[in-house]
Order: sequence, then structure tokens, then C-alpha cells
Amino acid sequence: MALIAPRVTAGLPADDARNLARSLKESDDITVFVDGTVHRLPDEARDAVVDLLARLGRGETVTVSSVEEMLTTSQAAELAGISHTYLRNMTDRGEIPVEYRGTHRRIRQAAIIAWLESQKKKRAESAADQPDGNDDNAGQ
Repeated sequence: MALIAPRVTAGLPADDARNLARSLKESDDITVFVDGTVHRLPDEARDAVVDLLARLGRGETVTVSSVEEMLTTSQAAELAGISHTYLRNMTDRGEIPVEYRGTHRRIRQAAIIAWLESQKKKRAESAADQPDGNDDNAGQ
């Protein structure tokens, strides 16, 4: 899963910043239109948009970026459907990349999903290599 490069937006000109700040002071209700269609944002997304707009309203330069989800070994093992010990052994062998936060291992969710996909592909290839038992020449 590739992350999009951060986007930096300079602070708004003073008049625009004041107008935006005034609008936000009167209401935190944000309506989003995409191709003329109204979309209601979930609370978390609305709060993030209001925060972004409030910062622009103060004339601040803002940076918008993505954060890739990092999992604990317990979370990663649960997602993969394997034991914690097996997962730790795979990280020790370098089969799944791991990052350390102090002494704690953190694993990118994308790494677990990629591993699951590779396992699925291996199972499909293995099944394709197995004879199906319907050989027309069997018993002749």
C-alpha cells in the first residue's frame, strides 16, 4: 500500500483567513459536495476537516499526510490467523518486515496483508500442481 506524499498548503491570505475563522466560529457543521452530491462526513472525518479549516483560518501553513497503520504483534497475529510465536519467528527470519519502537515490535498492516496474499497464491499454485484424480488414462 503506497502512501501519498504529504501535501503542504500555505496559510490563507489575511482576509480569507478571517472570513473562514468567522464562519467556523458560528458553526462546526461542514457540508461536503462531490460532483454536486452532498456527503455527510463521519464525526472523525468532520472533526479532521474542521481542524484543518481552523488552522487555515488562523493563517497557518498546514501539511496533510497519511499514516500507515502499525500493528502490535498480537494484532498482526490475529489478523493473519497465526500464533504470536509463529509471527515473531517469521519476523526474526525476515519473512515479515518489522520495526522496533524501543523493544516493542511493530508490523505494518500492509505487510501482513501482503503475506496473506502470498500464502493464498502459494495454496492456489499447490492445488494446481496436484493431480485431480480424473485422469482419463487411469487404470489402463
